[in-house]
Amino acid sequence: MIGRLLIVDDEEIALHNLQHVMERAGYEVSATQNGAQAISLLGAQTFDVVLTDLRMEGVDGMDVLKKSRALQPEAEVIFITGFATAESAVQALKHGAFYYIAKPFRLDEVRKVVAEALAKVLLRRENDALRREVEHYRDGEGIVTQDADMQRLLGMAQQIAPTDCSVLITGESGTGKELFAKFVHKQSLRRDGPYTAVNCGAFSEQLLTNELFGHEKGAFTGAIALKKGLIEVASGGTLFLDEVTEMPPSMQVKLLRVLQEKEVLRVGGTRAVKCDVRILAATNRDVTEAVKNGSFREDLYFRLNVVNLNIPPLSQRKGDIPLLAQHFLLKFSARMNKPVTRISPEVLDALMGYAYPGNVRELENMIERGTAMAQGDTIELTHLPEQLQQAGNFSLRKIDGAFPTLEVQEREYIRRVLEEVKGNQTAAAQILGINRASLWRKLKAQQAEEEAPD
Repeated sequence: MIGRLLIVDDEEIALHNLQHVMERAGYEVSATQNGAQAISLLGAQTFDVVLTDLRMEGVDGMDVLKKSRALQPEAEVIFITGFATAESAVQALKHGAFYYIAKPFRLDEVRKVVAEALAKVLLRRENDALRREVEHYRDGEGIVTQDADMQRLLGMAQQIAPTDCSVLITGESGTGKELFAKFVHKQSLRRDGPYTAVNCGAFSEQLLTNELFGHEKGAFTGAIALKKGLIEVASGGTLFLDEVTEMPPSMQVKLLRVLQEKEVLRVGGTRAVKCDVRILAATNRDVTEAVKNGSFREDLYFRLNVVNLNIPPLSQRKGDIPLLAQHFLLKFSARMNKPVTRISPEVLDALMGYAYPGNVRELENMIERGTAMAQGDTIELTHLPEQLQQAGNFSLRKIDGAFPTLEVQEREYIRRVLEEVKGNQTAAAQILGINRASLWRKLKAQQAEEEAPD
């Protein structure tokens, strides 16, 4: 999509000049000398940018602006006038005009302002589309994905959720293993029971034993009352054991008994207590290697690994990055009570090009920072952590020509992709792994280079 432009000017020569220049720049242009006709066109067709004279007989540019705001609020309006005053400029901007250009003007200035206005329109539409996609792909536990492998995992999780079997969730740190555990619980027949989580690597052996199994009154110094452990507390629901491979060997034996006998023995107790609990476990380690080196019991591994859900790292599902970024933006803008609703194309480019050693958790941290740092309604590249700014600037330097051979290769690759999809820019952007606004900017830059005089 190059952009639909409405030009309104009661001076015939100025109108035709602007129409000719903007059509050469690749825009689809409708032109009229009459403000009333412009309003009629706004009611009948869709435009991205309206370029209008301010002073006209009858229906003037301010009327066109107000009607455009009512009929097509997404369109940006640019004023051109030979009667520029500070007061009229303030009024124009106050009523929502994108820019105010005084006559006489340079044609390259008009081209630049129109391009910036269209980029803003495309950014707004892209962010709105992302918000709609987030709502479509987000489940009740905040798992936002359109990735085929993730969708397959969610389908498997939903299928096994009502069966009450044990599930081992594996994957790198930050991939969202506990979100899957909560998803399984919510989809299970135990959804109305408690969901309890414990990190097995966060406690010493003694504290973990006490946390999971509880103790009898007088079991040790300071045990002044009976305490139920988390396994007992979770009875009728689900217990999630995070980083289960960090559990000491003696605890592994006790956990195996819980899985086999459905009962727990409190510390200092002599009578086992029955417990009806489903155990979900997770680890970021290679469990088979842990079994092989003897740090994790093989029989416990088989008891836990009835079904395995292996969450892929974010670097292997980059198509989820824009969705997740928008999801986190909605979350943090609401939490911080800030009107940040958009992510700039440069930021999306940088996010798409990053490796994410910290996976989804790292992306969430970046968007939280960006939301906190943003001054207006958009997260810009300067609001991101330094490593993202460097990645984004490096990408831009390549495009700007510091590496001409790469630039030539990129231009040729984009051309071939567009040929393959018969000019469909949305499909081409998906194949290239960039957003549509970024592709549009690249094409405009290439067109400008080709049209520039030697």
